[in-house]
Amino acid sequence: MVQYTQFELASAREVLEWALAEFGSSLAISTSFQKEGMVVLDMAAKISPDVRVFTIDTGRLPDETYQMIETVRKHYGVKIEIVAPDAAEIENMVAAHGPNLFYRDVSSRMLCCQIRKVRPLERKLATLRAWVVGLRRSQSELRRAVPKVDGSNGSLVKISPLADWSAEQVDRYIREHRVPLHPLYSAGYTSIGCEPCTRPVLEGEGERAGRWWWEQDAQKECGIHFSPNGKVERRLDILVDEVLSAKHA
Repeated sequence: MVQYTQFELASAREVLEWALAEFGSSLAISTSFQKEGMVVLDMAAKISPDVRVFTIDTGRLPDETYQMIETVRKHYGVKIEIVAPDAAEIENMVAAHGPNLFYRDVSSRMLCCQIRKVRPLERKLATLRAWVVGLRRSQSELRRAVPKVDGSNGSLVKISPLADWSAEQVDRYIREHRVPLHPLYSAGYTSIGCEPCTRPVLEGEGERAGRWWWEQDAQKECGIHFSPNGKVERRLDILVDEVLSAKHA
């Protein structure tokens, strides 16, 4: 495992400059067009206008996110690579559990995330050597130890240039550089995902409180950056196996 601790004191731009030079076209930015992802995209596009950008279209995104895809294309002149889930996996999941299974329990919600987000992402990442995300340590307890450059996953390097940024730093960069802003922020959203699984936050709530708000004491994560553990993980494995078995039946 390669250690990249030397980047912990580097600025976000320095990390991106290194990453783009090191990995070239085998690197891509993964974004859902939230504030952090847009800051990373803006910064990277100024370093390398042909930087690769991809997003996962789960099939349940709010219309405002599709608007952002067009806004970003026009503003930066970049091609957005759209990653979609496997149609047969979606069909089998919905047939077995219904279209809104995520309201039932945490394991069912994470099954939906696995089929619509995690598995499509894994297929995309298998074609890359490095990917860039907008994770910040102050977003949640689970993210407090996120490294700026993570080489723990073998040949795939995960890069989080904004790991040590605050929400205030993100907002200041957006204002100063006139970065396009997702329309749902003006409606009180602070974290934006699939349409049925995201709501505006209430006064005094944390940044990710609007994600899967009906869950109590559950990780506010989809499984892309952090895996579930214990009973949820075991139940999720069973549910995913059932969907995949039906696909190959």
